[in-house]
Amino acid sequence: MSTLTIEVPTIKGMDDLRETLDAALHEEFPGGMLKWRWEGDVIELWGPGAKGRILREEGQLVGRADLGPPASLMRPVIEKKMTRVLQKVAV
Repeated sequence: MSTLTIEVPTIKGMDDLRETLDAALHEEFPGGMLKWRWEGDVIELWGPGAKGRILREEGQLVGRADLGPPASLMRPVIEKKMTRVLQKVAV
């Protein structure tokens, strides 16, 4: 199992990020393999071999995930896509 953490500074609150975060996730992960739901101000994500969350912590948008097979084999791709999502919505 591999752990992934991505942190991007933001001044926006989760209420301000909700719509753009949903849209960015749909754009980067089309086809429905990645699923998510909002639990208050935290977004829970899951897909084949992956489970994670995105939240706002101390002025940062933080994405954390545990990657098992087959997601762990795709770590570089997942990391690149999630980084793009977080950077896009954090501005």
